[in-house]
Amino acid sequence: MLKYIVIIMLTVISTYSVAQNTASQVLDQYHQAASDANFERYFNTMADNAIILGTDGTERWTKETFQDFVEPYFSKGRGWTYKVIERNLTTAKADQVIFFDELLMNEAYGHCRGSGVLINTANGWKILQYNLTFVVPNDVSSEVVTSIKQFRKLTH
Repeated sequence: MLKYIVIIMLTVISTYSVAQNTASQVLDQYHQAASDANFERYFNTMADNAIILGTDGTERWTKETFQDFVEPYFSKGRGWTYKVIERNLTTAKADQVIFFDELLMNEAYGHCRGSGVLINTANGWKILQYNLTFVVPNDVSSEVVTSIKQFRKLTH
């Protein structure tokens, strides 16, 4: 009996490991395609009903509206590069959903955090939601919040 329990446990662990490796590869492809300004490959990593959340509070895109935003940049060979420093993956719902967060480095923005959800589809793992945020050290957060409040007063 113990032998069967061990086999089942190893199978489950192996399945989770394969799913996480594959999902991590999709995220790597996503970042590389953005860096290469490769429109087709970039959007192929996303589910058809994907949602992209940008750093500005107004930036909530469907896959289609994000394609419209990205196309002028990528068509001129202008992408963006985020290097992964650290990535965490959490598998859920019987190996069909993976939540992730990743610490990133970008030349213009410095440290950022990407987070979101991948789903296992008939066409493989796809990004269902991606959320990009700036990482603000606690020691300067009050200055950043004050600056944002002042900006909003001037623009609203």
